[in-house]
Order: sequence, then C-alpha cells, then structure tokens
Amino acid sequence: MKRDLALALQYGLPHRLLSRLMYYFMRCEWRWLKNLTIRQIAMRFNVDMSDALEPDLAAYPSFNAFFTRALRPGARPLEIDADAPHRNVICPADGAISQAGPIREGRILQAKGMDYTAAELLGDEQLAQRFAEGSFATVYLSPRDYHRLHMPCEGTLVRTLHVPGRLFSVATWTAESIPRLFARNERLVCIFDTPNGLVAQVLVGAIFVSSIDTVWSGTVTPPYAPRIIDQSHSNGVKLAAGAEMGRFNMGSTVIVLTEKALRFDGDIAAALPVKMGRRLGVFE
Repeated sequence: MKRDLALALQYGLPHRLLSRLMYYFMRCEWRWLKNLTIRQIAMRFNVDMSDALEPDLAAYPSFNAFFTRALRPGARPLEIDADAPHRNVICPADGAISQAGPIREGRILQAKGMDYTAAELLGDEQLAQRFAEGSFATVYLSPRDYHRLHMPCEGTLVRTLHVPGRLFSVATWTAESIPRLFARNERLVCIFDTPNGLVAQVLVGAIFVSSIDTVWSGTVTPPYAPRIIDQSHSNGVKLAAGAEMGRFNMGSTVIVLTEKALRFDGDIAAALPVKMGRRLGVFE
C-alpha cells in the first residue's frame, strides 16, 4: 500500500517546481543551514569522507559543494591494462550497477520484465542504430556517493542531445515500477568517438537532481529543454579514460552505451556496488 501511494505521488508531483526549489536550497550559503544539512545527510547516509580532497564537512560553502566534492589524488585508481588500454571500459561513477549487458535488437534492460529502446533513450532513431548490437551499463548514484562523472574510455566529443522529459525518481524501486523510466526523464546524451566506435554517456536527471554540468559547457540544465537540443561538437574536446566529464548536482543515474559489444567482467551484475575506475569489461 505504501509503495502504491509513493508510486502514485511520483506521477502527480510537480517535478520541475520541486527540483528548482531544491536547486536554490542546495546553493544556500547560510552557515548554520548548510552545516546542519550537510551533517544530517552525511550521518543519515553514512557518507565516507576519507577519500575526499576536503574531509572537513564545515569547510564546504554550500550543500551542493559538498555533494559535488572532489576526491584526493589517487583515490580512484583506474583498472586499465597497460598493454591494451583501448580495450578496457571502466565504471564512470561511484554507485551500484542497476543493469548491464548486451543491447538486444536495439532494446535495453531496465529491470526484470521491463525494457526500453535505445532510440527512445538517445532521442534519435538513426543514431540508435549504431548501438543496436552493442552493450550497456547503468549505474545508479545514491545520496552517499561521489557525484562527479568520468570517462569510461578515451574519446572525442562529437555530439550532445539535451532531451526533455519528466523528473521521476531513479531509485531502485521506481526503476522496477515505472515503465521506460530512463527514456522518460530529462537527460543529456553525450556521444564520443573512440578507437572502438561510438560510446554514449547518458546523464539521466531525476527529481531534485535535474541540474547537470559538463566540463566543456558548464551547467547544462536548468534551464529545462523545451525540445530536443541537438548540438554537433567540432572543437576537439578529447578526454582520456577516467577524466572528469561532468557531474550531477545530487545523485542520479548514468548509462554507458557502446557501439561495439563488451565482454563484461564476470562479477558485473545488478546491485553490485562499484567505484569509478573499476573495470566493467573489455571490447571483444
């Protein structure tokens, strides 16, 4: 009954209004308020600050600064084979594997008994055909996680698509309950040219989590997209494997799509906790 009520609320809540209010709240610099909020969240979610560049909670000027905190150098070693670096795909974020596996005839698994199409997710049917027989990995970031996003492999940015949509929660229970969740939420699709074909990094927004930054454009959302904003990039933004490419201003979900099929490491499975830099698999 409680879950049914919570699900009903997901459909009825004013997603964008609540997310905009949270946007301003997260950037409040009133010392007493931001310190209280940071301490409460750190305690409730058992946030590990041992890897943070700045471990002192009171040193952060705002709640958002705490949430998007940097890590100390060397905190996330990259699991990349020195003799064949281009074959490796690493996890782009801290969090937990939601799902991972092959893209079957253009369809991506969301949860048991539920899927969606790559075309719906990417917002472009022709682009999706490039990924029809590739692989995907979906990583969910909880409030306790490190919220900067990194490159799963070396790549050069060629295109972005800002796709409008809802802002449902992307927690595990909603992923198991709301059909086509990740293809319905607002998202930023980043397409990279790599030595193994195209790789897409899809940054999915969520309620309270609708602010997304990239290293090449700064804050992308808000404002929210009234329609698909499709941009070609020819300015040579080339990022190494493990390089920071963006961040969520709170937790959410990132989905990696590869044009070429991956052979996933044997323990990659739903609900597996992962850290940025951990190897997901290798290109066949």
